[in-house]
Parts: sequence; structure tokens; C-alpha cells
Amino acid sequence: MPTNSSATESNGFTAEERAAMKERAAELRAEGKKGAKKADGLQAVLEAIAKMAPEDRALAERVHVAVTTTAPDLAPKTWYGMPAYANGDGKVVVFFQDAGKFKYRYSTLGFQDSANLDDGDLWPVSYALRDWSPVVEKKVVELVKAAIA
Repeated sequence: MPTNSSATESNGFTAEERAAMKERAAELRAEGKKGAKKADGLQAVLEAIAKMAPEDRALAERVHVAVTTTAPDLAPKTWYGMPAYANGDGKVVVFFQDAGKFKYRYSTLGFQDSANLDDGDLWPVSYALRDWSPVVEKKVVELVKAAIA
């Protein structure tokens, strides 16, 4: 991944965003044991994203930004090797599964039972994700807000 340019070919993280995330991880480690655990989780998520194919990586990076800015109290961590975000009890609320993980034709944004998406007797907890757009970003932010409400 190039680190000397503010633009990326994948429309993913800019060099500045990557640097800011690394700085935040260092700050968390400096806060002590709890902060170090959070920093390790963030680092693991960033490493999992970095290993993805370019198309999946671009989506995962945008999901990461959407989730962490919408729900900063959710802690990044990996879950079965996938980027995930957990509540204060350590339970995964939302996760991203890249298409390459199981050779699917689309990536998936998924929610666990700790997400507050209940709507009667039937509701979706998984969404196919093929491309990022302002419409997709708006929907992801709405889902994350509902999940943590």
C-alpha cells in the first residue's frame, strides 16, 4: 500500500488516515492495559483489512470508517479473522466478511444477536455489499446507529 500519497487507487484509506489510526493505536497502548487491548484489536483489524484483495480492502476500509465514526464505543477486533466491532461486554455487534474469505461473489456486512435490529418476528441481519457509494454509506450508518441504540 502506498503511504506517501493522500489518494489511494482503491478509494480506501489515505496515507493520512492510516497514520492517524496508527497514532490512535499508540495512544491507546499508552493508556494502559485496557487501552492496550483496544489498540491490539484495532491493529488486528487493520492487518486483516490489509491482507484482503484490493476490491474487498476498499470496502472494508470504508466500513471501518463508517462504523468507528458512527459508533466510537464499539471496540475493533477480529472475529474468525474478519474485522468486527464489539460492545462493552465484548460481544460482536457488527462484522465485515470479505468476498475472498469464502470465494463469494460479494462481501457481507453482518450483525450479531447483540445488535438491536429486531423488527417483529423477521428481520435481516446480513447484507450483501458489492460497491461503496453515498447511498450505501448512508444505509450502513443507519444500520450501525440502530444496532447500538
